[in-house]
Amino acid sequence: MSSAASPTLCPQRNGTGGPGPLPSISCRPSHPVPHTEPRFLQHWEFGGIKEWMAWPLDFRGVLFTSSVLNLCELVALRPDLAPLKKVLYFHENQLVYPVRKDQERDFQYGYNQILSCLVADAVVFNSLFNMNSFLSSVGAFLKRMPDHRPKDLASLLRPKCSVLHFPLRFPSVASLLPEHKLLRGPAAAAAASPDDDITVPPGQMPEPRLEDPEAPRSEELGSQSNNEARGTPPETRKPAVPSGPGHSSSLGQGEAPGHCGTSIQDVPAGEGEQTASMGGCGPGDQTKPLHIVWPHRWEHDKDPELFFKTLLKLKERNLAFQLSVLGETFTDVPEIFAEARGQLGSHVLHWGFLPRKEDYLAALCQADVVVSTAKHEFFGVAMLEAVHCGCYPLCPNALVYPEIFPAEYLYSTPEQLCKKLQRLCKRPDLARRHHVQVDTTAYSWDVLQQGFADLLAAPADPQP
Repeated sequence: MSSAASPTLCPQRNGTGGPGPLPSISCRPSHPVPHTEPRFLQHWEFGGIKEWMAWPLDFRGVLFTSSVLNLCELVALRPDLAPLKKVLYFHENQLVYPVRKDQERDFQYGYNQILSCLVADAVVFNSLFNMNSFLSSVGAFLKRMPDHRPKDLASLLRPKCSVLHFPLRFPSVASLLPEHKLLRGPAAAAAASPDDDITVPPGQMPEPRLEDPEAPRSEELGSQSNNEARGTPPETRKPAVPSGPGHSSSLGQGEAPGHCGTSIQDVPAGEGEQTASMGGCGPGDQTKPLHIVWPHRWEHDKDPELFFKTLLKLKERNLAFQLSVLGETFTDVPEIFAEARGQLGSHVLHWGFLPRKEDYLAALCQADVVVSTAKHEFFGVAMLEAVHCGCYPLCPNALVYPEIFPAEYLYSTPEQLCKKLQRLCKRPDLARRHHVQVDTTAYSWDVLQQGFADLLAAPADPQP
């Protein structure tokens, strides 16, 4: 592809609260990439046939679109785009999107995505789970057609499919971290043991773990079977976080320590409601109540009912904890939020969306544990951001999570989630001293940018 060729990027900006598929693609890498500054075209610019037909632009090189766009319709209306290499990026797929009632599912959305895959030269997913769930659902989805159902369509699509993770930019949060997170590392983590009655010989203290006693241990499964159980081939598993100062997943280690953690009272709360300080640092922090954060969209597919039901059980057992409920709200807010706000009022530190990124990161930095109860997740930006800010993650053993998080951070049943949180409420120091074994740098733009550069640099095959 010549340096004059410019990829046209059509990112998703659909107001769903999730990120566009590639917000970081506009950031210029530190080394040359064989294309000029891309043009960004919002999907609503394709809103009607008139606009699609009237584009007075000469496109060359690569057409990069998100799966929200009907690529099949676009190429049919603009045959001049057909010779371009057409890349389709899936941030989520509609074939397995959860709906409260099956008849509510709009067949056309999923059908458009299948047709777009047929037209595309390369189909890229943000996770292996996203790709596998899409391809494995094509056949069943097309059975909804009354007749003339295509057969083995997934086999036709699979060769052009690949995985390239959603690229994130992780800003430095050292100035926002409380002291115990800044000082956290292998030595500090080894000082905590999940069981008070276990004595470990000096020099052999392990990372504090919070395994459920009913769950199979990783050493019983073996590394290969463990990877298979997570649905991820061994070669695609992310390495454990390297120990030692200076690693980016160490949450500020190797950076100049900032002040002793910013109190959220010192930061404008935006649209959110602030009820108590989340600041403080020093040895006393280890005995403060566990601070739980929920940073997800206020929608049914994130299963807030399970989350709040679990917290109410903790409250009934007189366990001490603090709560921050972040995330964006939309028109259809589940009723459980208003109910839980009243029942958990004394535990709430923060309640509401923080529009400023700095305020949001500050809230995550002051939390101890981040919880997901999602029934729908193809990547999990909020969970990775929280881990970057030093939170101990608890995720369902389903969806994309086993692809990213080791078994220690997964739960298989609501009871396991409750047990893990109960243990952390009794011993909040376990979460505060723990060095999370997730390499967030593997999902950073710095690591992934070359993959996208290669994807956008390769021209389409010559047309016959």
